[in-house]
Amino acid sequence: IYQELVYEMKPDVIVEIGNRHGGSAFLFAHLCDILGKGKVIGVDLAHETVPDKVKSHPRITFIDGDACQSAVEVDRLISPEDRVLVVEDSSHTYDNTLNVLRRYSHLIKPGDYFIVEDSICHHGLATGPKPGPYEAIEAFVEENPAFEIDRSRERFLITWNPKGFLRRKAPES
Repeated sequence: IYQELVYEMKPDVIVEIGNRHGGSAFLFAHLCDILGKGKVIGVDLAHETVPDKVKSHPRITFIDGDACQSAVEVDRLISPEDRVLVVEDSSHTYDNTLNVLRRYSHLIKPGDYFIVEDSICHHGLATGPKPGPYEAIEAFVEENPAFEIDRSRERFLITWNPKGFLRRKAPES
């Protein structure tokens, strides 16, 4: 699904919040390489577990720190005309997920996506924070009518991200 979205959107910037070992950031950077455009901004509390090979990829910039506190720094790396894909994959707690959604949603253009990972916590898999990402997604969409849940992105029998593919709607005419 990520490959499809990146190909469809051809984002100028992919912001990944929660990087752990950097594997997804590296994948996103390679997808940008294939498209011949784009950069990746990875935000996590720390990046000491990310291999140097990943850190040195020319399309990747890592920012150490809390995602919401680092948002101003992220904003500085993005131009107003940039198309941005945001992937939230950090602590998976309700409060953090909702705060990240609120803080980064302004980056998403109509028709583009904000993806929340691991909303399967207690909604198909009995693990993780409760309430967690699933409930944060529902609260965010309830307070933000500019976003809709795109369940068509959940078509491969199971997803780790139920209700987690949020698309910004086109403005009403």
